[in-house]
Amino acid sequence: MSDARKKPEPLAELLAGFLESSGIAGRVEQATVVPEWVSLVGEQIAAATEPLSITPDGTLFVAVRTNSWMTELSLTEPELLTALNTRTGRARIQRIRWQLKH
Repeated sequence: MSDARKKPEPLAELLAGFLESSGIAGRVEQATVVPEWVSLVGEQIAAATEPLSITPDGTLFVAVRTNSWMTELSLTEPELLTALNTRTGRARIQRIRWQLKH
């Protein structure tokens, strides 16, 4: 007598398969920039900023504590983009849009 039941699959594998088949795996991977923000930009910048969202075209919206920080960060945007895009296999962040934190 054979057992027709399938072996249970790990939830991580099921979820990865679903994300891949639905076409949103890349967006989910791109969004990992948000929880990794402190390690990617450093504690000083992270203390003055808060990543908010990422659009499908790779625009990262970041809230900034003060106008002076916004000016400083705008000038260092190329370096920040390099830091954010160090991880291979993740959709690139193309630009950063700074917003004054309310």
